[in-house]
Amino acid sequence: MAYKVNKDECIGCGACAEQCPMSAIALDDEGKAGIDADTCVDCGACAGTCPVSAIAE
Repeated sequence: MAYKVNKDECIGCGACAEQCPMSAIALDDEGKAGIDADTCVDCGACAGTCPVSAIAE
């Protein structure tokens, strides 16, 4: 299971990055969230906090 960001849906609010306990999420040059798969532990905190449901398995 791996979480992915739908860049078309992401509004760049950063809520997911703030909630990630592993600091595996950062905003890219376009202001969209990206998940570092090597650091992510698939806890789902990001998906649960995204206000537009742009993160899913």
